[in-house]
Amino acid sequence: MTTETIIFIGVAIYIAIMIAIGVYAARKTHSVSEFIVAGRSLPLWLCTTTIIATWFGGGMMIGGAGAAYDDGIIGNIADPFGAALCLFLLALFFVRLIRRLKLMTFVQFVEQRYGPTAATITSIASLMSTLLWVAGMLVAFGIVFETLTGTPLVYGIIGGAIIVIIYTTMGGMLAVALTDFFQMIVIAFGLIILLVVVLVDSGGWGAISSQLPEHTFRMYPLEHTGERWLNYLRAWVIFGLADIASQSLMGRALAAKSERVAQQSFYLASIGYLAFGMIPVLLGIIGSVTMPGLSDSESIVPALAFEHLHPVALAVFVGAVLAAIMSSCDSALLASASVVSTNLLPLVKPNPSAKLQLQVVRWGILVLGIIAVSFALNAQVVFDTMLDGNLLLLAAVIVPFILGVWWQKANRSGALAAMSMGIVSWLTTSLLYPELPGDLIGLGVSFVTMIIVTPLTQKIDPPRALVDIDGKPIELTDRLGTLR
Repeated sequence: MTTETIIFIGVAIYIAIMIAIGVYAARKTHSVSEFIVAGRSLPLWLCTTTIIATWFGGGMMIGGAGAAYDDGIIGNIADPFGAALCLFLLALFFVRLIRRLKLMTFVQFVEQRYGPTAATITSIASLMSTLLWVAGMLVAFGIVFETLTGTPLVYGIIGGAIIVIIYTTMGGMLAVALTDFFQMIVIAFGLIILLVVVLVDSGGWGAISSQLPEHTFRMYPLEHTGERWLNYLRAWVIFGLADIASQSLMGRALAAKSERVAQQSFYLASIGYLAFGMIPVLLGIIGSVTMPGLSDSESIVPALAFEHLHPVALAVFVGAVLAAIMSSCDSALLASASVVSTNLLPLVKPNPSAKLQLQVVRWGILVLGIIAVSFALNAQVVFDTMLDGNLLLLAAVIVPFILGVWWQKANRSGALAAMSMGIVSWLTTSLLYPELPGDLIGLGVSFVTMIIVTPLTQKIDPPRALVDIDGKPIELTDRLGTLR
């Protein structure tokens, strides 16, 4: 039996398990709330694993390893370091309040605070982010299959999308959370096996470290220019700050069974994600020594697996990579469809019925999956595609969102002005100074604009109170994520 045949058999078994979990979850999913936020019932263990699995996708397994291969640790500031920072900040400053609101999407919060125009801008930014995230994951799916089996990249992208769409459409958040739990077990097992085998075959860490460039593990730029430091800061905030306003993550906070479970899950996930995320980084660094000169650095992890693992272990590892990719794809597709059903559908059909919302979110997963496939076929690069997905979130959305949570004076005029100026600054910088991070410039302009406009418009546009989904004022005390 050839290696390719063993891999395909292993993948077939893995896919069958995913579909079976989707069928099981579908039997327990009958309402919009159960589909989008799992009936707000996720316990600590399941909420934690689904957060880690959502964050730990092909971007880290494939793109992150490739960045470490090319640039060392500094290539991974955005992921895993910025991504782990995002989870910590969510736990400390946001999840308790967000869980208290009893919403289904974070865009509903924006609409409550700032009105439908701000919510529509936020919805578009959220869709852009999640769809490009899915596209990046699907490219990673295709790279794995192309590297290990010779299957053309296009077939891998389309095949991966079909599988994820099927089980996500059937069971919603519960299917995603349950598959995430299984996928995290496979991911951990596969990554640890590969790291140990590669280190042993390479003569141990001592043999590797002696051949590494001097600055492999630096965490800051060596070139002290304004352009370099701006791009370095952008690497920290493109995930670390922008993804605070991420439906994929906020959906977990809203699905947790309590505020405390939501808070603790994000703290544990921050630690777990950073620990797991360092394994692909180390593999990329090791690969730069043992397999130098790869034409595509993002193929380093599957190339190491093909070189060092027995065919059966290789099949297990392919399952681990697919698990990482699918665990991000399903979450992002569900997040996108949730925004369409909850926030955009009412613009077309006022006061839609719960039945129609459920139909739209299910069909939305299919339609948005097809759109993501088209993006993936045109992008075919993992890491950059994921980063670019957050441009609009960083430039226009994150400042009004954060200030809306923590500044009681935040109002519609300030938010719309901040969003508008953030977008204009991003576009202007990108056109006139493409070497500078336009989204980071937009972030700064957005913040300054809101700080100036908000106090000037308090009388003509008084701020709206924070209320839950039923219109009841919420308790604003004890909303920091303390461990007590």
